[in-house]
Amino acid sequence: MSLLHQDTPEEIGGPTLGEEYTKGSSHVVWASIAAAVLVTIAIAIYVLAGEKKPPSTGDVLQVWAHPLHSVTSGVDANGAKMATETFDHVLVFARVTLHNQSDKPLFLHQIMTNATLDDGPHTSYAATLTDYERVFIAYPELASMHSKGLSQEATINPGQTQEGTFVSSFRITKQQWDARKDLSFTFAFQYQPSLTLTSHSAVIEQ
Repeated sequence: MSLLHQDTPEEIGGPTLGEEYTKGSSHVVWASIAAAVLVTIAIAIYVLAGEKKPPSTGDVLQVWAHPLHSVTSGVDANGAKMATETFDHVLVFARVTLHNQSDKPLFLHQIMTNATLDDGPHTSYAATLTDYERVFIAYPELASMHSKGLSQEATINPGQTQEGTFVSSFRITKQQWDARKDLSFTFAFQYQPSLTLTSHSAVIEQ
């Protein structure tokens, strides 16, 4: 055999230079993909670990609505006659649970009922605990809806859950109420973000 004649890789059954390069490249590609996946997982773990749970959670257990059509007596406080007036309003009762999942007490200081009507959003502040009790004196027909009231000044300690009922009033007609687009409840806490809850069950009309 001539010294000028040398066996090529194809002749001795070995891989060509192109095959060696391709194999090496495939290993690099797979290593890069694996590294990218590991980095993505590490970032996801870091982000999830850094996220803080909201301080409060809750649930709307039940909602009742009581439309009223009222007519004034036509007599003032001194017994003198005066023109009678009529007005419509809807009392909205909600029984809820509020849970403190933080490591600090939650101080409730405001409860709002929110309804979107044809003319836009409306908000009504919940009655105080005293006025909540007075509602059942003024409207004895609502006695079946009476339960423990939720104080707007409630303090919920870490890990505790508080349950109660509150009432709000909207100066609207029953037709306007029935045409509402949504309904939600907002609970404002001192020094902490507010919590807004929606009901997942139908509103009961009383």
